[in-house]
Amino acid sequence: MPEISRRTVLKGAGAMLGAAAFARAVAPASAWVANLSVDEFLQRHYKELSRDEMAAVLARLEAETEEKYGVRVQIQDVRPQPGVQFGYALNLSICIGCRKCAEACQIENNHDRRTNNSYIRVLEMQKGSLDLERGTAIYEHAVPQPDKFYMPVQCHQCDNAPCVKVCPVDATWKESDGIVVVDYNWCIGCRYCEAACPYHARRFNWTAPEIRGEEINPDQSYLSNRVRPQGVMEKCTFCLHRIRKGRLPACLEVCPTGARVFGNLLDPDSEIRWVLANKRVFVLKEELGTRPRFFYFFDK
Repeated sequence: MPEISRRTVLKGAGAMLGAAAFARAVAPASAWVANLSVDEFLQRHYKELSRDEMAAVLARLEAETEEKYGVRVQIQDVRPQPGVQFGYALNLSICIGCRKCAEACQIENNHDRRTNNSYIRVLEMQKGSLDLERGTAIYEHAVPQPDKFYMPVQCHQCDNAPCVKVCPVDATWKESDGIVVVDYNWCIGCRYCEAACPYHARRFNWTAPEIRGEEINPDQSYLSNRVRPQGVMEKCTFCLHRIRKGRLPACLEVCPTGARVFGNLLDPDSEIRWVLANKRVFVLKEELGTRPRFFYFFDK
């Protein structure tokens, strides 16, 4: 008899019960599928794993990556640091729309190469407008254009995150340092979070990511840039595998104009705090009450 995956079981439950009943029903469902024999199905939610269990999971994922891609990687479980709340700001006055940030995101986060996937969309916008729906992420001409400005959009790590609220299996949540994460092994791919995000910041893996072994970034984290499986949601984590070790996000490091500012919101001497105190700062779709940690500002 063929084995049944947790995702298949829970998706079936959702189809039969509807969204409201689904959210109440998944707790007993996820308990009984733990009796199935395959390691992936046995794995518990990230928050429930002991240190030894997590070590075993990481070792299994590393072995699977080496078997599939022929490359050795190190997958760590990088936890938040105490006394840190991350924030990001972007200077629209000097962003030139070069999309080097999107390219760096693709490389750093082991994205699917066939679709040219990235967590960052750089929108070319008409000057005088902030209507995201009128911006375009598809342009091939030289940049910057004189009558345009450029607005990179990625996950805003909202304090009042609608994507977290709608997840029926608690596969996504906000960590203590403000980063919204996804347990890819617990996600069932219902895409409710994608529909709920007002910034179009979530991505769904319709197929297994295509990436050559020699292109894989081996420095990985369980909750961020490990190669994601087919059928799950994924998102920007501000490169938590880097920032929780004192480094900067990959997109910031490659920006040629210095348009990106990142740091600890709890540090009064940080550059991000200076920007928030001294620049003309705004957040997208403020009226929705999502309380983003991603800010935009102008020099003038």
